[in-house]
Amino acid sequence: MILRLLLGDQLNYEHSWYGDEQDNVCYFMAEMRQETDYTVHHIQKVIGFFQSMRNFASWLEKEGCNVIYYTLDHKDNQQDLVANLERLIEEKKITKFEYQLPDEYRLDVQLKDFSHQLSIETEAFDTEHFLTSRTDLANFFEGKKQYTMEYFYRDMRKKYDIMMITKKDPEGGKWNFDQSNRKKWKGSPMVPGKKDLNNNVTELVELIHKEGVKTIGNIKEKKFNWPTSREECLSILEYFCEHLLVHFGDYQDAMHPDEKYLFHSRLSFAMNTKMLHPMEVITKVIDHWRKQKDEIDISQVEGFVRQILGWREYMRGMYWAKMPKYKELNKLDNNNKLPDFYWTAETKMNCMKSAINQSLDDAYAHHIQRLMITGNYALLTMTDPDEVDQWYLGVYIDAIEWVEITNTRGMSQFADGGLVATKPYVSSGSYINKMSNYCKGCHYKVSKKHEKDACPFNSLYWNFLDEKQEYFKDNQRMSMMLNLLHKMDKEKLHELKVRANHIIENPNEY
Repeated sequence: MILRLLLGDQLNYEHSWYGDEQDNVCYFMAEMRQETDYTVHHIQKVIGFFQSMRNFASWLEKEGCNVIYYTLDHKDNQQDLVANLERLIEEKKITKFEYQLPDEYRLDVQLKDFSHQLSIETEAFDTEHFLTSRTDLANFFEGKKQYTMEYFYRDMRKKYDIMMITKKDPEGGKWNFDQSNRKKWKGSPMVPGKKDLNNNVTELVELIHKEGVKTIGNIKEKKFNWPTSREECLSILEYFCEHLLVHFGDYQDAMHPDEKYLFHSRLSFAMNTKMLHPMEVITKVIDHWRKQKDEIDISQVEGFVRQILGWREYMRGMYWAKMPKYKELNKLDNNNKLPDFYWTAETKMNCMKSAINQSLDDAYAHHIQRLMITGNYALLTMTDPDEVDQWYLGVYIDAIEWVEITNTRGMSQFADGGLVATKPYVSSGSYINKMSNYCKGCHYKVSKKHEKDACPFNSLYWNFLDEKQEYFKDNQRMSMMLNLLHKMDKEKLHELKVRANHIIENPNEY
């Protein structure tokens, strides 16, 4: 008998495993405290994974597969992956153990070590999901100091013939329409809103509470709105193409407290659990655009494709190229605590309050909210990247370490010293005001710098540049801002730094 392990983010309905002869195969899936407890997760994240796993197990059984599924409260569940596997191998007299390569380093090490100690045959398989191998990105940038995503993205376009006229020429005459993807949403065009799924997950919520799993965030247990089956994932993809793609690129960086999703697809969880394949998403979107070219500009589509074909594969490649040391990088020597309001949203800063409330209510925030609101504040207050990592890994439903840590420690916190980002993504309140209406009605005034009612981001920004200027003195992309810092009136800078340090030392007053 062959035992095949399936992890919670290996729900690939199209995997070649399921075309094999199944008579001598048994699949094992488990809801485990090992996975609920390695960090404190959002309750919607735990529910989303467990419900998706259960739906996948049901599908396997309908396909004629033999499935052993341990619910969280199953009597045989040891709550530890290795302990569960050891027991099953002995009880079922397993002669071969097979697994798909995990996407998290900790699980990869755990399964390698476990396989090496087994006396039976073992074999690891590809998940058949990503468009690159673990080592492709490292090979692509071999000998280079800078891992520039744009070059990798262009190579991926050529490799997969995505939106190409010839082998060298992209459609639309440009590789990248990022300059067209930075509009502020001011109430129009109308946002259709998200597609409602409204699943009832009351039973699972009760299980989580009964078993004492510690979680963060909120959930509407009778209106759970994340896709947890292949059918639901496909319906979300279809809805995005039909209703949201037309304006996606224009407003992908925009933020608005009343329209938390705007024109975003909400497909990251579906892809990160592998219920949807990245190429089927890209193909579906491009096919829809080709049929609607009179209505949908190429900039809307390229901006979406870049996120999946470029950024997603790039981040995964960076993870495998730099782990495990990447997890310990803290190049800016930031060591402050993450403020309490990241778990409560009890702050007078309207942008932070809105972004954190949304994260706690929906286990969701789009990339600019994560980068330029919550991430920006954490970096400006010089927060320990370990603490920032744990918050991001726990609070978002799509957060799996391979994609979370590279975005957080790299892109957001610049803790890798510039491997991912060419400069730190920090700003004063002016950028937030430019891309959102958060500043309207805020307790603080974005136009003021160091007064008691001044936007905290303003003083924090200049204080950060002053405190960390030694780290950026050779960074050409920071030269203009450092020149402005050096020309600033010393008394004015002192006032800004006094205000900033009070904020850093007393974050929960703000």
